Amino acid sequence: MPTEKIAFRMFLNPGCEAEYQRRHDAIWPELCALLKECGISDYSIFLDAPRGVLFAVMRCGDGVGVVGGGGLDSLPQHPVMQRWWQHMKDLMQTNADGSPVTESLPRVFHLE
Repeated sequence: MPTEKIAFRMFLNPGCEAEYQRRHDAIWPELCALLKECGISDYSIFLDAPRGVLFAVMRCGDGVGVVGGGGLDSLPQHPVMQRWWQHMKDLMQTNADGSPVTESLPRVFHLE
């Protein structure tokens, strides 16, 4: 299955670094299963603590088991994803729908 690598930033509220880490250490198995079902693999989030910036990188392929076959496009409507956003929104900048504010980062270099 061909994959695409996606990178983006998210923004923590000041002083929320430890709680953000704690919640991800206890990430819900149903959320992990949903992400994989939507075609996400090799997903990492890094923290730039002095700036409160999260840097995320993930590989995405075709979602195979998602109702409607929407892959990534189906994530915002899924109840598990919406619950996770509600669980995390007190720690970070969010949009009106509860999703994290993100900034896409274009790739400027790649070494294989």
